Amino acid sequence: MTDLDPDIRDDRDSRRYELTLDGLTSVVMYNEAGGGLMITETLVPPPLEGRGVASRMARHVLEDIRRRGLVVLPTCPFFSGYLKKHPEWRDVVHPSYRLALGL
Repeated sequence: MTDLDPDIRDDRDSRRYELTLDGLTSVVMYNEAGGGLMITETLVPPPLEGRGVASRMARHVLEDIRRRGLVVLPTCPFFSGYLKKHPEWRDVVHPSYRLALGL
């Protein structure tokens, strides 16, 4: 089990995880649904692209979901792709999404 990234915060009022680097904020948007978090969008400002920011945030969000005893419902294309590449997170994926993602 990994530790949560101390630089990423969950702004529950805005329903998003945030990471600010170089004065720019990347976000993972979510809605609470079905005993878990439906991840709807991952946004990384263009100057931060290619630096692994989205993957860093995905690992944090998935670890947070696991620690909270929730499941992830990934409707965001980035998260869906990330989960296909990282089957070690299969246990936190909602069963119907496992089937859809081929996990």
